[in-house]
Amino acid sequence: MSTAPGPLPETAPRRLDPLEVTFEPGGGRLGAVCTVAQLFEVRERSLMSGIDKRPADGPVTLLTHGVLGDVQGDREHHGGIFKAVYAYSREVREAYAAALGHELPDGFFGENLATVGQDTDHAVIGERWRIGGAELEATCPRNPCGTFAAWMGDRRWGRAFTDQGRAGAYFRVLVEGEVRAGDAIEVLERPDHGVTIVDAFRGLDAAQARALLDWAEASGTVLYETLVGAAQKTLARAGEREDFPDRLRSTGRGLGLGLGL
Repeated sequence: MSTAPGPLPETAPRRLDPLEVTFEPGGGRLGAVCTVAQLFEVRERSLMSGIDKRPADGPVTLLTHGVLGDVQGDREHHGGIFKAVYAYSREVREAYAAALGHELPDGFFGENLATVGQDTDHAVIGERWRIGGAELEATCPRNPCGTFAAWMGDRRWGRAFTDQGRAGAYFRVLVEGEVRAGDAIEVLERPDHGVTIVDAFRGLDAAQARALLDWAEASGTVLYETLVGAAQKTLARAGEREDFPDRLRSTGRGLGLGLGL
C-alpha cells in the first residue's frame, strides 16, 4: 500500500498562473505507459485507489474495459468503457511541476498514457488514435475528485486543477492491443464538429452542444451519459429542446453500449 506523496511544499503556490506549455515537435508518441504500482488508501473516503501509477518496463495490453492489471477504487466515477484509458500530456504535467516546484513523474496524475508531442486536451470528442496494436476514441475529460486531492496532499487541488482547464482525456478502446513507450500516435479520424476535450471540461456553449449531439446522432456514435446531460442542460438554458436518442447515451458500465447502462 502506498502513501500520498504530498503534501505539496509550503513554498508551492496555491493559486497558479496559467501554465506555459510547449509541446515537443515531430508528432505524437507515448512517453510512458503506466500501470498501478501500489494501492493508495483514501481514508476520508474509505476506499483503496489505483491512482499510484508508474511506468511499465514492457508492453501493456489495452482492453475494452480498461488497461490490463489496472485498478479503480471508486467505480462510480472511474472505469467503464468510456473511461477505459486515461491519457495526459507529459509537457502539461511538467509545466505543473515547474509551477509547483515539485517533481511530478510519469503516471503521477494517475494517467495510463503519458503522451509526448500530443495535446490530449485538444483532442476532439470522437477523435480516433492508433497506438501500437490498439485503436482508441476520445470520449470525455477527467474531473478532479477527492482522491486526486488526497494524493496531492492539498484539499484545494481540485480547484487549482480545474482553473487551469487541463484535464487530460479519457478514451474507450475500439481495438484491443498492446502498446509500449515510444509507440507513435497516429490520428486516424478527427470529427468535424470541433468540440474538444477542453471545451467539454470548461463547459459547452449552445453551438458546441448542438454540434456535438447532431454529430453523434448522424454518425450513430454513443456518447458518455454525463456529456449528453451537460449538452442538454446547455441547450435548455438557451431555450432549445433536445430530444436525444437513449440508444446513443450510456454510462459505459454493464454489459454493453447504448442500452442505458
